[in-house]
Amino acid sequence: MSDIKYFEAGDFDTVVIGAGHAGSEAALASARLGAKTLLLCINLDSIAQMSCNPNIGGTGKGHLVREIDALGGEMAKNIDKTFIQSRMLNTSKGPAVHSLRVQADKRKYHEEMKRVLENEDNLYLVQDEAVRILKDGNKVTGVLTKNGAKYKTKCVVICSGTYLRSRVFMGEVNYSSGPSGFGPANYLSESLEKDFGMKLRRLKTGTPARVLRKSIDYSVMKEQAGDEKIVPFSFLNIDKDYDIHQELCYLTYTTKKCHDIIRENIGRSALALGDIEGKGPRYCPSIEDKVTRFADRDAHQVFIEPEGLTTDEMYIQGVSSSLPVEIQQQFYKEIIGMENCKILRPAYAIEYDAIDATLLKRSLEHMDYEGLFFAGQINGSSGYEEAGCQGIVAGINAALKVKGKEPFVLDRSEAYIGVLIDDLVTKGSLEPYRMMTSRAEYRLTLRQDNADLRLTERGREIGLVDDERYEGYLYRKNAIEEEINRIKKIQINPTAENNKILESLGSTETQNSFSLYELIKRPELDYKKLAVFDKDRPFVRDDVIRNIEIEIKYEGYIKKQEIQIKQFKKLENKKLSKDIDYKNIDGLRIEAREKLSDIRPESIGQASRITGVSPADINVLLIYLEQMRRKNVNWLYGRLRSRHKKHW
Repeated sequence: MSDIKYFEAGDFDTVVIGAGHAGSEAALASARLGAKTLLLCINLDSIAQMSCNPNIGGTGKGHLVREIDALGGEMAKNIDKTFIQSRMLNTSKGPAVHSLRVQADKRKYHEEMKRVLENEDNLYLVQDEAVRILKDGNKVTGVLTKNGAKYKTKCVVICSGTYLRSRVFMGEVNYSSGPSGFGPANYLSESLEKDFGMKLRRLKTGTPARVLRKSIDYSVMKEQAGDEKIVPFSFLNIDKDYDIHQELCYLTYTTKKCHDIIRENIGRSALALGDIEGKGPRYCPSIEDKVTRFADRDAHQVFIEPEGLTTDEMYIQGVSSSLPVEIQQQFYKEIIGMENCKILRPAYAIEYDAIDATLLKRSLEHMDYEGLFFAGQINGSSGYEEAGCQGIVAGINAALKVKGKEPFVLDRSEAYIGVLIDDLVTKGSLEPYRMMTSRAEYRLTLRQDNADLRLTERGREIGLVDDERYEGYLYRKNAIEEEINRIKKIQINPTAENNKILESLGSTETQNSFSLYELIKRPELDYKKLAVFDKDRPFVRDDVIRNIEIEIKYEGYIKKQEIQIKQFKKLENKKLSKDIDYKNIDGLRIEAREKLSDIRPESIGQASRITGVSPADINVLLIYLEQMRRKNVNWLYGRLRSRHKKHW
């Protein structure tokens, strides 16, 4: 590439590299905040491509989508336009783990996102491959492309997904390729290594086969229908009624014969052959991993999911593989109902370059290079939702950087996005990171239903939330508060008539007066059941009612968590300079000195979450900060005293 005569192609505030789920959100956020933004994509047909599961959301992941939406992002709005089935997961459990998951029409999802990008003011979409990042000292200055273009820029956001030096594996067969047959990005890695001194790591993921719809026997499978009442992802559509035909998904199982074939040929998997260096995702294992790790099981769940309305390809979830195609053709036919299946696209594993995310600030900017941001799978995460939320944060911060404003950071008490980014930059990830509700310690306050109440104001402050979204947020916020205050004033007296009503509702009678608010706390009662005591009740939307009930029924637990958050904030507010020389702080253990020097935490709170940093080390840091504070106070006092003497 060094022999190319590059031409000056234009000046931009932000250049986003890659137009997957991270790149799309990053480019839109940057452009919408007023930064002149260029989005480079190897192939425009791969924009927001769903290379794996044709769905958005799921446990933990649905929270991220709602948070992207609350900040003014695009993912939720797009999937609301293009879903073909919708299900709310974990409804038998508490509201903290309720998560929306929808099947997408993957082609339509791509087309809709592409159209939004094409028509966004201030955003320039170009099909080209970035091959080198230019810098002057520690500041990013430009991008060179495969087509010979040189773009000047103040900020670069790298959202390369699984494309960097990507390689596809199917048994003994392996070759250079991006996901879904798109071309790889084989040059940018070299720039990151040579120009920026970054040591890249190899990660792996995989995808199952796609099978012809009519070659599957659904009569022996269990139907998985969508919810009767559809709940949209975007808060802009929260009160919208959806009356659409929902496609069916199906549940089936692998068999002992299927497992036997896999075991007999396990030595031919790319992993067993030693061709794959990268670590795969723990929470999305290949069928080879499942059969090996759970040797006592004769069956594993398999979900059959449609890829869209304009194709007859079916996604075989739970059966990703790196075995040879000929072996896939054997064991897929041993899955119940797939005896005559016709594989249209074989399963494969894909390996790609990623960075060590502990090199990043929580703004997703590199610690040592100004204007260089990273988002998505290059940071060691997996999943469309994880990528999208990093993309919007990186795009926001690139635009703020250009404007000379303070970075936008979400902490662990504010959002699942904050949890994800904090995990990546504090602990790193030796395997593709997946968001789950269990990773969030404040999950009762970080619910999917209140994402707008938590984050819309933040999005408004930075300029990403428009008037329509803000007005919708204010309506919900005020409606919830007003109705809670109103029902607190409604008293239910212990009359014979009222006790008879309570008994008819499956509740116990009362000897004392209670407010309607207090009665809703009873597990067997809810807001709608108690309408009999509330004759003059105003109209209240269903989404508002859901929030009211959660706030009332879980009031005690929420208050306890709010106290925990206050303690968390105290440590987060104790800031640490990135210039601190930890090796010279007496009392720190050797491991702590090394870890703190490498990660350079932004606060005592972040330092406390670093693996290898003990509570004793945190106490040493607190003492050090207090010593520095007193030293600065004494220095300032000395200066003032000296000036006073000179004056006299």
